[in-house]
Amino acid sequence: MKKLTAIFCVVFVALLLLTAFPLRASAGSAYQTYTYSIDGYALYSPDAYTAVTTVDSEYMGLLDKSLFANPVAIDNPGDMVTDDDGNVYIADTGNNRIVVLDRYYKVRFVITEFRNDQGVADALTAPQGVFVTDENIWVCDSGANRIVAFDRDGNFDRLVEEPESELFESDSVYKPVAMAVDQYGRLYVVSSTTYQGIIVMTNDGEFNGFIGTQAVALSAWEILWRRFQTDAQKEYADEVVATEFNNITINKDGFIYVTTSSIKDSSVESAIKGKDKKGTYMPVKMLNANGDEIMRRNGFWAPAGEIDYATESTAEIRGVSTIIDVAVGEEGTWSIIDEKRNRVYTYDFDGNLLYAFGDSGTMLGGLASVEAITYQGDTMLILDKTNDNITVFNRTEYGDILIQALAAENTQDYDLAINLWTEVLKRNNNFDAAYVGIGDAMYRNGQYQESLAYYEAAYETTGWSKSYKEIRTEWMSTYFLLFVVIIVAVIVGVVLLFKTMGKINKKATHNGRARKTYGQEVAYAFHVIAHPFDGFWDLKHEHRGSVRGALTIIAVTVLVFFYQAIGSGYLVNPYGGYTTIFTQLLAVLVPLFLFVVANWCLTTLFDGEGSFKDVFIAAGYSLTPIPLLVLPATIYSNFAISTEVDIISFVGTLAFIWMGILLFFGTQVTHDYGIGGNVLAILGTAVGMIFIMFFAILFSTLVAKLVSLVTNIVVELQYRM
Repeated sequence: MKKLTAIFCVVFVALLLLTAFPLRASAGSAYQTYTYSIDGYALYSPDAYTAVTTVDSEYMGLLDKSLFANPVAIDNPGDMVTDDDGNVYIADTGNNRIVVLDRYYKVRFVITEFRNDQGVADALTAPQGVFVTDENIWVCDSGANRIVAFDRDGNFDRLVEEPESELFESDSVYKPVAMAVDQYGRLYVVSSTTYQGIIVMTNDGEFNGFIGTQAVALSAWEILWRRFQTDAQKEYADEVVATEFNNITINKDGFIYVTTSSIKDSSVESAIKGKDKKGTYMPVKMLNANGDEIMRRNGFWAPAGEIDYATESTAEIRGVSTIIDVAVGEEGTWSIIDEKRNRVYTYDFDGNLLYAFGDSGTMLGGLASVEAITYQGDTMLILDKTNDNITVFNRTEYGDILIQALAAENTQDYDLAINLWTEVLKRNNNFDAAYVGIGDAMYRNGQYQESLAYYEAAYETTGWSKSYKEIRTEWMSTYFLLFVVIIVAVIVGVVLLFKTMGKINKKATHNGRARKTYGQEVAYAFHVIAHPFDGFWDLKHEHRGSVRGALTIIAVTVLVFFYQAIGSGYLVNPYGGYTTIFTQLLAVLVPLFLFVVANWCLTTLFDGEGSFKDVFIAAGYSLTPIPLLVLPATIYSNFAISTEVDIISFVGTLAFIWMGILLFFGTQVTHDYGIGGNVLAILGTAVGMIFIMFFAILFSTLVAKLVSLVTNIVVELQYRM
């Protein structure tokens, strides 16, 4: 009893201590960092950034009465940037001002009222965007439809009013909400109501033109309807306008990053699933000074934010990401933020996703409504417009190694890059981009054979093809004579094969209607594929083929498909996979017998002259092109590079087209139909195949239910006896 009392006292005291000294929640528990696999599944990874603090108006000093006569907290902020010294600039939209903080997030000064170039008192009105250069603080004075420039101390410099040009639509409204300035002083302005692209001006406001106009996505119905509209109808029809951008930034090389959230979700979704590299309907783009889209999208998935998103209407958050800002980091990295999920996605210059993190919540690191993102050296700052504060994220050791690996690649120190990517894999073996990074470094270092294994680990075919091309080139230069001998031997072998088959068929023809040997029956397939009308006629009337010949061709086709499934080259089948001869047997026999049964049943009703045996033999011999073309294509796939994969696919497609042509004419000759009647017979056969499958599934379902019922009755009787 005393022992129990002592234990109770210890537990009670521990609870008192816990309530007296509350534990602070770990920042890492507010969100999960992850990347995406090549299949589109999230793979958890270590945190690249961890939240360390939040900075609100009180911490900034904006509520300090000794500094401000009328102190007021930040309200509905619209943008945030930093300069090379680490100073932070916030567009405090709700208070009509720009707040300037030092690198420690303490207020330096605010910009709200000023005297303009006419000497008249003026003030900012709902500024939504800010950008900083070495000389100026540029402000998108959105409420006043203008841009205002200040020097780095906050003194007024000049106004840049609305540009004038005939290129602007007559009813257009100029409302700058974001801007960037390149090293030549050119202004790139995003106007929220301008659909013609990004406005380009000199720093004095002289209009230079538009760049980066977003393509318009029309549905198939809209495209069809517009073809039938008269000129008058088109004139009065609803105008189709391009999508506007919502934010912009620029890197040190003058490349412009722009974001948009106005593209149709269906268009973005199609671009994501199609792994579009052009970026026509992607929510983030990189443009050069001429407005050309130059973003590299070499990752598993094109940069668009979330990949594995919910589509159900019942989901709390569904659909593609809503991208509202972009920031440029170190070593060519850049980040975008998803307003819908309060999440950050960071990519390298090639478009590989390095990490994604962030979520809604009230814990440290949780966000309510992201509005802007910027980098302060290796620190990431995220502006929350609901909480009116900044969350400060520090880079972790894992994040440091990632940046160091990218830096080693950028400086062409490939040995160091390999070591650093290896360190990344020690901490995160789910990170496929690290395998690709090692493979790339080995490729550039001339270690072509070694790089293949790392590319294969990440299912990366582009890099694998480049390395294998070098290996193949070296092999061909070393064994050139052997290569020539192999090519000549293959050509001679094919020629001899067809000549031999021709001699066998010619000999069988001279023998008339005498019984054919097994070899002659199989060899006749080579005559059928080149002369379908004569070939199928002789199959039926001269008995040049047989059931055993057709079964032989079917068996060879099954074996070829089995070899294709297990023996295709890496570029054709990077995932490998498992199959059995039985699976391939079913894959060939089921559609073949469906066709034979449906065709025979249908043609029996419509005066077809072919028997079930005739239809089966004709169908079996029609398969001949598949082993003839698919087998060499599969063998060659083991030596092909990426530019030759399309040729392999074409050969495979040609085999099926050839088979279809033979099947069509085989049916026509077997049943003695005309072209029109045969077309109807083929269409009817297809419908018949569908009906047979339907009744087979229905019958099997009924049998399964009957067996289940009988089993349940037997079990019930056993329990009751």
